[in-house]
Amino acid sequence: MRATALLLTSLLCFCGSAFAQDWELYTNNEDGFKLDFPGAPKITQTTFKSEYGADLPAHVYTATKGQEKYSLTVVDYREAPRLLDEKAKLTCPKDYPDERSCGLVNAGRGYWKEDMAGAVLWATYGFLQRNAKLTHLAFAWQDLVGGHEVQMLNPDQSRTFAFIAMHTDRLYILEGTVPHGYPPP
Repeated sequence: MRATALLLTSLLCFCGSAFAQDWELYTNNEDGFKLDFPGAPKITQTTFKSEYGADLPAHVYTATKGQEKYSLTVVDYREAPRLLDEKAKLTCPKDYPDERSCGLVNAGRGYWKEDMAGAVLWATYGFLQRNAKLTHLAFAWQDLVGGHEVQMLNPDQSRTFAFIAMHTDRLYILEGTVPHGYPPP
């Protein structure tokens, strides 16, 4: 009996290490994350338009494994206060009646506090605008960081799973899409 258990344990360890070779732990200190990807991710620099109109720098890390697609978008909100304050001062005259567009110009700031506080909801709203059926939306924790968990059924019957969170003034949008019949990413 012990020999069978030892053999089974050895086999599982060998198979587990063979399977794990497809995935690599990718660490990025600049964007503040560690994440398993199926191979080295492709990195794209882009901008992300915040809810109140700030063009924020972002990096998109993508990888595929067969028909599976994985991505992590990291949006840097650290400059949002400066950008939104400048926008409010440049585009809105004093005593401007449309406070929603210009922020709190008379108080000396744009809507950056509101923009940062609502960033997770804004990114979640972006998922809800897709041509897909929402199947799950919940609050969740990943590595002790709270955020939104989203699951969607796409028109081609593939499924998208996402986690969206804000940590240290960075917005993290983690997404995995798998074909119909595949296990969750």
